[in-house]
Amino acid sequence: MTKINEEILEETVVTEAPAAEAEVVEEKKPAKRTRKTKKAEEAAEGAEAAEEKPAKRTRKTKKAEEAAEGAEAEEKPVKKPRKTAAKKKAVEAVVNVQFAGKEYTATRLVEIAKDVWMYDLGREEAEFESVELYVKTEEASVYYVINGEVTGSFAI
Repeated sequence: MTKINEEILEETVVTEAPAAEAEVVEEKKPAKRTRKTKKAEEAAEGAEAAEEKPAKRTRKTKKAEEAAEGAEAEEKPVKKPRKTAAKKKAVEAVVNVQFAGKEYTATRLVEIAKDVWMYDLGREEAEFESVELYVKTEEASVYYVINGEVTGSFAI
């Protein structure tokens, strides 16, 4: 052999451990997980997950991005006005009941029902919450249901 080959062999000589020692290697038991280690692992996983997820875009960040883009571009897109829920106006209704030369409005009939509640039935005005009125012109009377419980009638 040449001198170079001998040097290579000397450098690459692998020493093997005896077979008996290889079998003696013990398996290490996994360390017990405590609350602290669990929390630390979860925090590390959360940090990794946070790095993977893109940041949420909020209105402010969107506006900032649009402003940055708008500064670069000469023309800005036309903003469409937001559609807002239009508040519905209450319909003003006036109900007049006319019969036999008499005339009553719905407001006046409710006032009469409230008077019956307070003076005829002896109840408090604060307890008067709702009323349903049924006008029967052929009998010249109004039937009522107050607070969904008390029923009766009065003449008009």
